[in-house]
Amino acid sequence: MDEIAAVELALREAAPHLLPTVVQDALRKHYGARLAELRLVDYGLRSLQLVPPTPDADAPVAVHDSPQGRAFGSQEPHVTRHADAVLVHLPVTVRGDRMGVLTVTLPPERDPRPLLPELLRIAEALGHEILVAERDTDLYALARRATRLTLAAEMQWQLLPGRACARPEFELGAHLEPAYAIFGDNYDWSVSADHLTLTVTNGMGEGIEAALLSNLAVHALRNARRAGLGLADQAALADQAVYGRYRGAAHVAVLLLRFDLDTGEVEVVDAGSPRLWRLRDRSVESVLFEAQLPLGMFEETDYVVERFSVLPGDRLLFGSDGVYDAHSPVGESYGRRALARALTATTLLPPTQVPAALLRELAAHHGDTPLDDDALVVCLDWHGRPAAVRPIGRP
Repeated sequence: MDEIAAVELALREAAPHLLPTVVQDALRKHYGARLAELRLVDYGLRSLQLVPPTPDADAPVAVHDSPQGRAFGSQEPHVTRHADAVLVHLPVTVRGDRMGVLTVTLPPERDPRPLLPELLRIAEALGHEILVAERDTDLYALARRATRLTLAAEMQWQLLPGRACARPEFELGAHLEPAYAIFGDNYDWSVSADHLTLTVTNGMGEGIEAALLSNLAVHALRNARRAGLGLADQAALADQAVYGRYRGAAHVAVLLLRFDLDTGEVEVVDAGSPRLWRLRDRSVESVLFEAQLPLGMFEETDYVVERFSVLPGDRLLFGSDGVYDAHSPVGESYGRRALARALTATTLLPPTQVPAALLRELAAHHGDTPLDDDALVVCLDWHGRPAAVRPIGRP
C-alpha cells in the first residue's frame, strides 16, 4: 500500500504532459518495472494509440486483435509471457469510461499475480489524472485521433460528457460514427444522488452549422437542468433558445429522459427523431411516445412529460435516424428488423461495447456505400438501486 500511495502522489504532483513518464519512473522504482506504455483508444474505438507518440514507436495496436485490446475489451488485466519479459496489460478506466490501456513490462522471473490489485489501482489513478490534465494540455486529445478531425467533429467531441458511465443503478455506453466527421448527432447525461438525466439529440444540417446548432441546444438544456427546472421546462427553455437564434429556420430533435434511481420511473419528453428500443427477457420492442415538435421549430412550444418504468435487467437502446433509417442495398431500413436482431445478438456484451457492435452491424447492413448521415447509439443497462446504497431514510 505504501507503494501505491507513492505512485499516486507522484502522479498528482506531475506536470500534465509528463504523466506517462512519471508513472513509468514510479513503477520502475517501486515495482521493478522495465517499461510502462500508455495507450489511449482512438475516437473510432478501433486502435490504441501510444502516448506520447514517438517517431520510432510501433504502429497503433488494434482494439479487436491484440493483447492490449483484450484488456481493454474485457476490462480485466491480461498477462503475456515472453522469454525475456512479462507484460501486464491493465485497463485505464474511470467510472466506467474506458480510456485506454497501461502496459507494464516486468522481468521474466517476476510473478505478476500478487501485484495485479495494486497495478489496477495505479492504472485507475492514472486515468483520473489524465482527466484533470486534459484541462491544461492537448497531449491526450491528440493521442486519441488516428486521423485529423473535422472542425465540426472537434466541436461535437468536446461537447460530450464521455463515452460511458457506471453506477450501481445503471451502466451506459455511447458511440458516434463516423467518428472523425460528425454532423449533428449528440448525447449528454448527468447523474445526481437520485436521478439520471439523459438526452439524445439530432441537429439538422451538416458540418459547422450542425455543430453550432447542437452546441446551442445542448448548452441550453444543461443551463435549464442546472437551474433546477423540470423536464418539460428544460425542453421549453432550449426550444426558446434555438428559436430565438434561428427563428424556425433550423431545429433540433431530442429525446429527453429523467430516471429515478430509486424506483426506475422515467419521465420522457419526445421532441423529434431519436428513438428507443427495450430488450427485456430476450424480447425487443420499440418504446413509442407521443411525438412532439422538435426544439426551435415554432415560438413558445409547450412540452408534455410522459412516463414509463424500467425494471432490473432491462437494456435500453437509443438510436438516431442515421441508425434506424439507414437502408440496405435492397431498401430495407436497419430499424425494421436488423436492429432488433443485432440487439439480441449482443446480449452478453457489456453496454460499453454494444454501440460499436451495433454500428458495425449497421455498416454491414448498409453495404459498400458510406452512410449519408452520422449515426449515434446509446446503450443503457438498468440494475436498480441496491438496498445497501439507498439514501438514509429511504425504504
